[in-house]
Amino acid sequence: MDTSTIAIPSPSSLWATVRSVGALNVAGSFVALWAFVKVLKALRWRLKTTQLRGPPRTSFVYGVSHDLRSSRDNGAMYEHWAEEYGAVYMIPSVLGQTRIVLCDPRAIAHFYARETWTYVQTSLTLATLEASIGRGLLWSEGENHRRQRKALTPAFSNTAIRKLTPVFYDSAYKAKGAWDTVIESSKDGKAVIEVQNWMNHISLDTIGIAGFSHDFGSLDGKRASLTEVFDTFGNNPQASAVNQALILLASVFPIITKIPTKRTNLSRKLSEAMGEISNDLLIRSRREKDVNMSERDEEKSIIGLLLKSEGQDAELHMSGEEVVAQMKVLLIAGYETTSISLTWALIELSQHPDTQTRLREELLAFGADPTYDQLKANLPYLDGVVHEILRLHPPVPGFVRVAAADDVIPLSEPVRSASGEMTDNISVAKGTLITISAAAINRSLAIWGPDAKQFKPERWLAEEGISGKAKEVQGHRHLLTFVDGPRTCLGKDFAIAEFKAVLLVLVKNFVFEMRDGPDTEVEVWRGILPRPRVVGEDGIGVPLKVRRYE
Repeated sequence: MDTSTIAIPSPSSLWATVRSVGALNVAGSFVALWAFVKVLKALRWRLKTTQLRGPPRTSFVYGVSHDLRSSRDNGAMYEHWAEEYGAVYMIPSVLGQTRIVLCDPRAIAHFYARETWTYVQTSLTLATLEASIGRGLLWSEGENHRRQRKALTPAFSNTAIRKLTPVFYDSAYKAKGAWDTVIESSKDGKAVIEVQNWMNHISLDTIGIAGFSHDFGSLDGKRASLTEVFDTFGNNPQASAVNQALILLASVFPIITKIPTKRTNLSRKLSEAMGEISNDLLIRSRREKDVNMSERDEEKSIIGLLLKSEGQDAELHMSGEEVVAQMKVLLIAGYETTSISLTWALIELSQHPDTQTRLREELLAFGADPTYDQLKANLPYLDGVVHEILRLHPPVPGFVRVAAADDVIPLSEPVRSASGEMTDNISVAKGTLITISAAAINRSLAIWGPDAKQFKPERWLAEEGISGKAKEVQGHRHLLTFVDGPRTCLGKDFAIAEFKAVLLVLVKNFVFEMRDGPDTEVEVWRGILPRPRVVGEDGIGVPLKVRRYE
């Protein structure tokens, strides 16, 4: 054999080959180990978790998650499955995941009592919150959450909100003045007003002044980076099929949230805009702290409490990063949720003119603008309208949590398991995904009775208007709109007072009608949170006919 043509590899190339083979072996070992751990976890979950009935998988990849996300009313889907499979059931989710859905009041109360400890936010939720608003109250869990919440609680006391009520009225009257001008310039004493943007401006200016002594000026027509990003979010086209797929797959692979899609870029811009505003407000407030506020007044304001918590010796110390995160939370919550609820209120009142008339009669009979305490206690029909909106249209319609430890959840009534046995409690293993749909519970026929889908403020005027099953729901006024337990909405009373004050001013002074008649179709549009819009309108358009009440 002629060996002169045989190529003998050099020592360096041999070593490179050995290294590449070694790297492949190491990578293969890690993949095998990862798969082995996954199998063990799946086996443990199946052994430790009560297997329940539920709807079949409609997609091999997504389970029923794509159906829920694309539905115009996924609360109705959850309710339908509860009727078919029982008040606690399982649904197939993305890439083989399974979620347990709780529609049983006792199970939900048990869950809420243990939230932030036994039941915590998913990796996707944490990644999304951290990227958009930082490690504030919404992001934190357990003892960290308790500390942050306790530091902020005094700013939302009855005493604090009582002092802020004039701010709510001021914003409402600014909008009234602008609408008066538009109507006066019309030929027939009527004007078509796109009310959703106005509700956005009212909410943003209110939280700016009430929370941070800062006037964004959006009611005066001023444009700022924050308002522009908020508006862009609302007018953003619905996600493409590819983006929808990425959103669903992110529940399994949270790193997908780092992919620069149009929505993630908007989230980043919103975070940056809120960060700039928050830092500017903090710098200005630190400078003015000694000049404009006494120590006592400072500690009762939101910005004052945040400044106080920065102190190294503060009992409930928050880092600078946490302080800015709290400000972002308050901006988002103060802007989005209240403006959504106000828009829904104007839609429902436009579609139910008799209800609108009855409400106006109560408000006019009362006379002058009520105080905070009178808003709470002296206007029962206004209270009924507000809580009926919060029941039918919760701004946050539902959420997913994951069990951080094994647990046993009691039920108010037995359900049939996948094996056919009846059980009055279910076992859940660590790692189990739990879903609660506020929209389903708030509008459930089984819980609220045969008129559950109707806009009926009268149900709140007497205790007997609330069905027996609804009384088992332990949230605010038997609703899950503000959730319950350790994560009960801290700004609940603030939001309700603002909602009532603004609605009062608008309904006393104007008559609202749907532009195209009472049967105009309204759908839900996904902004930062789901928002209403009139079908066929661009973005989040809700045009109403508005005229002065004479």
